[in-house]
Amino acid sequence: MSQTTKRALENSLKNIMLQKPFNKITISDITEDCGISRMTFYYHFKDIYDLVEWACMEDAQKALEGNKTYDTWQKGFLNIFQEVKENKAFIFNVYRSVSREQVEQYLYKVVYDLLIDVVEEKAADMSVIDEDKAFIANFYKFSFVGIMLEWIKDGMKKDPQEIIDRMEPLLQGTFIHALNSYRTDPNKTKRSK
Repeated sequence: MSQTTKRALENSLKNIMLQKPFNKITISDITEDCGISRMTFYYHFKDIYDLVEWACMEDAQKALEGNKTYDTWQKGFLNIFQEVKENKAFIFNVYRSVSREQVEQYLYKVVYDLLIDVVEEKAADMSVIDEDKAFIANFYKFSFVGIMLEWIKDGMKKDPQEIIDRMEPLLQGTFIHALNSYRTDPNKTKRSK
């Protein structure tokens, strides 16, 4: 029942965002549209920002489901693009009304979750410390999110598949190359060159 109520609140927020800017929406607007009490809203979320964050993370988890491997990262990233595009009005409203920073933080979290799984998979038989694996995932994360933010800023006009197709040759084998560069010799504390 809890997930059902949360989804209903998310749907109400998204419906209202089609009519008014995010910064003009109140909890009363959402609860009225949803047909629940304010107390029920506060049982699930501390404020509207908390609802937005939950909605974004739920959509992201759905987009990445089963697509967090080296062979499927392109599909996972494409699904993120498509999820953002399906929620275009919502994303634009948050991006323009709240702040670019909140959209960035959401994208950084989602893309990192995708990439760290890819890095971990490729590092399975390598001696690479967790800090270095996180550094590699973060390096790629900033590139991916930068491309996506540019796409959002430009009105989401380009076909996401075209973007993924252009990225793929740049990334072919780079995860493995990066991990090899950070490989450690178990008998020494320094990285091998």
